[in-house]
Amino acid sequence: MRRVRFGGAMSLDGFIAGPEGQADWILMDPELDFAALFNQYDTLLIGRRTFMAMAATSQAEPMAGFSTYVFSRTLRPQDYPGFTIVSEDAAGAVRRLRQQPGKDIALFGGGVLFRSLLEAGQVDTVEISLIPVLLGDGIPLLPPPYGKVGLKLINQKVLKTTGTISLEYAIQDR
Repeated sequence: MRRVRFGGAMSLDGFIAGPEGQADWILMDPELDFAALFNQYDTLLIGRRTFMAMAATSQAEPMAGFSTYVFSRTLRPQDYPGFTIVSEDAAGAVRRLRQQPGKDIALFGGGVLFRSLLEAGQVDTVEISLIPVLLGDGIPLLPPPYGKVGLKLINQKVLKTTGTISLEYAIQDR
């Protein structure tokens, strides 16, 4: 079965974006090989708010070689060609995707989507780049309410140029 891997950047105080969705604090480290990272996936899951933030900066273009699913009850599929808009039960849709052949599935952005898929047992790993900055306010990695989830450290790497720490955890228990 394909794995669903939640990933992204987080400030030291637990935010994935600033109060207005800002991401200008995220450091791009030259040690990160984005081509190798993206080669592990062929499917991308995005929450509506993250997708709309990307669309506002013209970054919402279909990626070659990727099937991109945007989870929203309000977006209309005909307005976003090249994307699959999922308005049904997110966990059920992801459960079906996991059973299809292919590479791992990237869950990118969307704390609410992350929380709902985590609660439904549809997330296998949490992969965070811990950025050395304190934002003070913003969009949390995992918005409350949520229950305890045990994690097991699989891998870690300190990126010396920026001081970013890459962390990879397996979901232990839900």
